[in-house]
Amino acid sequence: MARKNRKKPLLEQVEITDIGAEGKSLARVENKVVFAPYTAPGDIVDIQVTRKRKNFLEGYVTQFHKHSDIRTEPFCEHFGTCGGCKWQHIPYSEQIKAKHQQVVDNLSRIGKIPLPEIKPILGSEKTKYYRNKLEFTFSNKRWLPKEEMDQEQSQKSLNGLGFHVPKMFDKVLNINNCYLQDDISNKIRNEVKEFSLKHDYTFFDIRNHHGLMRNLILRNTQKGTWMVIVVFYEDDEEKRTALLEHLKNKFSEITSLNYVVNQKPNDSIADQEVINYSGDDHLLEEMEDLRFKVGPKSFYQTNSDQAYELYKVARNFANLQGNEVVYDLYTGTGTIANFVAKKAQKVIGIEYIEEAVEDAKENSKINGIDNTSFFAGDMKDLLKPDFFSEHGTPDVIITDPPRAGMHGDVVQSIINSRAQKIVYISCNPATQARDLELLHPHYKVKEIQPVDMFPHTHHIENVVLLEKNT
Repeated sequence: MARKNRKKPLLEQVEITDIGAEGKSLARVENKVVFAPYTAPGDIVDIQVTRKRKNFLEGYVTQFHKHSDIRTEPFCEHFGTCGGCKWQHIPYSEQIKAKHQQVVDNLSRIGKIPLPEIKPILGSEKTKYYRNKLEFTFSNKRWLPKEEMDQEQSQKSLNGLGFHVPKMFDKVLNINNCYLQDDISNKIRNEVKEFSLKHDYTFFDIRNHHGLMRNLILRNTQKGTWMVIVVFYEDDEEKRTALLEHLKNKFSEITSLNYVVNQKPNDSIADQEVINYSGDDHLLEEMEDLRFKVGPKSFYQTNSDQAYELYKVARNFANLQGNEVVYDLYTGTGTIANFVAKKAQKVIGIEYIEEAVEDAKENSKINGIDNTSFFAGDMKDLLKPDFFSEHGTPDVIITDPPRAGMHGDVVQSIINSRAQKIVYISCNPATQARDLELLHPHYKVKEIQPVDMFPHTHHIENVVLLEKNT
């Protein structure tokens, strides 16, 4: 028998008291925590509950009775719908406090191990235009704001180019102006959209999989060079060439113009051929005296300025003297491995994606670095005693795993290696805390340094130094 759908309550005159997880703020009503997005501590609001659980409720604001004294005016017209930059209404100084508390809570409540004092967060000097990569989606049935839904059908254009609306895979919010990437990004994106509309190019139907224009990927460097990747669904050479020629002639900033024909069900181009139409097939990013080759599929930290701060923290924590064997786990394109190589005897980088390993080798070659070696494979399968015997037992391990953290077998292999130091970089303090607890019987946490890579979001990077127990 089907469960009866009970009407959810409306909570009135609720005071928001704190900033919670995933960018939501929270209140407490009758011993239950209530989460509501786009609110700030000090707001007094009515909340329509949409989700009830034993210990918490979730909902959305239907009315503001009082605005918080700390609240600030969001700068983006798409705030509240786009799903990105959820903390625009909260001053950056308050965001930093909330992120610091997030690190404290995760490491202490989940890790449950002795911790030193957590250093103040290294905030981002840029709080706008800080990203070097954005991905946009074309849609023939874009998300319609309420004011447009009230228009006559004939007045609406349903084609759009922008970001997916949260929790709605088939709805794309048309973006007019985005503050995440240099304004040239807006000019290129809007030009692609206008050219496509003017020449009656079909926009992708996400549900039924048809249409010419599918995705647009924009990357840039601190030197002001740009990579454009236009992803088509249909293989129409005439229309494709017309658009790419237009972009080549319109924007001198584009030094790498590429395209993909992707007819798979998903948007990923990791397994697709990227064809270079004009210019270079890569960008060159610089950090200190190093240059890094960034291809269409390469991973590179999306906040270049803060990536430099992050890597300096990792290098300082490692405190290399020149005679150490360093293992860089989840090395990606070898950015950290190459960044620390001149202070080490040798660096071993390990990464699951073979193309990334080839990029890492190329980055060493570009910079004349000859004491690095890179290997592709599953971390838990490679980190075995035979591998240590062949390539050297690590003195220092630097690990920068994905959000899920490290596999239990990888943690055990690190313990078995008996490395003297571990520098653990994480984009998810919760899974980092779990792994620290596993390492704790053998390693002691000595230093903790959070680094903010993504202003106006709840995301935070955290670097932890562990030293082996004697």
